[in-house]
Amino acid sequence: MERFWTPWRLPYILSDKNNDHCVFCQKLTEGPEHDRENYVLLRALNTFAVLNLYPYNNGHLLLVLNRHQPALSDCSAEELAEMGELLQALESTLLKAYQPDGINCGYNGGACAGAGVPEHFHFHMLPRWNGDTSFMTAIGETRIMPQDLRTTYEQLKPVLAEVLAERG
Repeated sequence: MERFWTPWRLPYILSDKNNDHCVFCQKLTEGPEHDRENYVLLRALNTFAVLNLYPYNNGHLLLVLNRHQPALSDCSAEELAEMGELLQALESTLLKAYQPDGINCGYNGGACAGAGVPEHFHFHMLPRWNGDTSFMTAIGETRIMPQDLRTTYEQLKPVLAEVLAERG
């Protein structure tokens, strides 16, 4: 087994455990007037949709619970229903905007499962294309991102509004 030593990450990990700061709660408290700079695409009653700041692919979205809770089992029936409806809308948005070959959708329950913000429940949804894991990713450990976050935001925001209007 190969090991990658990353001692520079330990202060980040420890500071995060001793910090009440939550990037998702911060986006909520900053208010709608900061949505563009925070890449918030939609605010709903129980959730909000935002671009992932560290995307796997362009169009990598997060659907985040408005309450600071860590797990799917902490969600109410009302929150789950809204998430289901919005996940459908986000999928339609990505399909319309990017015409991907597929979609990944899921969540990482806890830090050991890969959650970057394990204390605040959120879903990931991202478009996938045949061949999007090229030699650059597999061998060079580098992702090629052909679109910056601002352009992604400007492309997806009107498409999401259109999809939601169509759904009523």
